Amino acid sequence: MRPELVAEVRFAGWTPDGHVRHAVFVALRSDKPARSVTRERVVTQAALAVLPGARLAKLKVTHGERVVDAATGLTKLDLIRYYDSVAERMLPHLAGRPLALVRGPEGVAGTLFFQKQDEAGSIPGLKALDARLFPGHAPLLTVPDAQALLSAAQMNVIEFHPWNSTAKKINQPDRIVFDLDPGEGLPWERVKEAALLVRTLLDQLGLDSWLKTSGGKGLHVVVPIAPRWPYDVVKVSSQAAVEHLARTIPSRLVAKTGAANRVGEVFVDYLRNGQGATTAAAFSARARPGLGVSMPVAWDDLASLKGGAQWNIATAREHLSFEQADPWAGFFEAKQSLAAALKVMGVG
Repeated sequence: MRPELVAEVRFAGWTPDGHVRHAVFVALRSDKPARSVTRERVVTQAALAVLPGARLAKLKVTHGERVVDAATGLTKLDLIRYYDSVAERMLPHLAGRPLALVRGPEGVAGTLFFQKQDEAGSIPGLKALDARLFPGHAPLLTVPDAQALLSAAQMNVIEFHPWNSTAKKINQPDRIVFDLDPGEGLPWERVKEAALLVRTLLDQLGLDSWLKTSGGKGLHVVVPIAPRWPYDVVKVSSQAAVEHLARTIPSRLVAKTGAANRVGEVFVDYLRNGQGATTAAAFSARARPGLGVSMPVAWDDLASLKGGAQWNIATAREHLSFEQADPWAGFFEAKQSLAAALKVMGVG
């Protein structure tokens, strides 16, 4: 073929591979030679000064052109725009919870570090919790609103990791998290199988569970509970459940930490349920090549999942725009009792 014509199209955006998404023909252009057509890019800092189109907050963006992930070419501005687009969905998963933040000033390939306490107001908009909640340490941090969420992203926060309890009941978690982490080279089908095995056990214990991708290699199974039991009881109960699975199906699941223990198996991590432990929040980006996101999904969609990082900050918004129902409907209203499950597992 010999391209001779110039066409004008409108389209939804660029894919990570540099193709236009959802292109619609507008007209042929006889007024422009093909050599004059180039991909337009933002070239001035002034153009990045205020986040355009922000629905929930206004933010001055600096160094928005900085590439956060060389694998995709996604920038700091892309990350901030992503968090702006999902803020309404994400904030209920952060509300009132102490957080650990993963910051990456040099992008995912550079030095990453956790921030758990307030460091002299280093991130404007974040709220410092009462110091008495964590005696002997600097105050814990929480994200109170969309402005704070975007401000954190402007300050190079990539990941948001909430506690399993809120500040109101800091010692009584209101959810249990099972993090499914596959051994190196394990087929993805085995990870999905592990999620079904965990769900089956929880069903037998009378507990409903919800599913999300981790944004990395695995899946998260989350159980909302009434905040009545202390962390030590909740952690022991999750450990008992995982160890039962590992004893029952040792060829598929393992309860011991360490890469050497999960060769050919899926490690079901219950350690996320101790006090102060955290897990990447729903809709959080992950600080790794690809900038995958932790996406809530329906159990009915598990079979069609292609990986734990199936969506990233460039593709998640399109996925959510086609979502017809909230896959986590009822999650925040499910204040489940652990009493029966604790009795079955022999946890006092």
